Amino acid sequence: MDETSVRQWRVPSSLPAAKLAGAVLLVALGLLFADGDPVRLAVAVLAAAALAAWAVRDLVAPVRLAVDPVGLTVIHGFAGRRSLPWSAVEAIDVDRRPRLGLTSETLEIDAGDSLHLFGRYDLGATPEEVAAALRAARPVS
Repeated sequence: MDETSVRQWRVPSSLPAAKLAGAVLLVALGLLFADGDPVRLAVAVLAAAALAAWAVRDLVAPVRLAVDPVGLTVIHGFAGRRSLPWSAVEAIDVDRRPRLGLTSETLEIDAGDSLHLFGRYDLGATPEEVAAALRAARPVS
């Protein structure tokens, strides 16, 4: 890996738009089916607000994972960043689990005191591809 190269994986740009559209749809359905019941409308608006907040996170911090010669940068909290030097990274694995007739894959980065999990929609690529790129970028010790 070139000393100046940084590779990033980010949320696909269509995902926040879909989440915001879903939030609008939830409010519309809440208004349509509330029938004057404020609780139904409040639940719909609350769910829409949560979905919109999730979309805002995708817009504010779209890059979930980055790698450079020094180590990894991962998302931390709502929109913060945490740098992990290569010496702190103990393992890079892909966890596969069958669920509902489908197999889900999760990229797991074990940094000893913390475990960072990323799915396909966090990375915009398959976890297996990203794991291979991270392993290739890791300096040989």
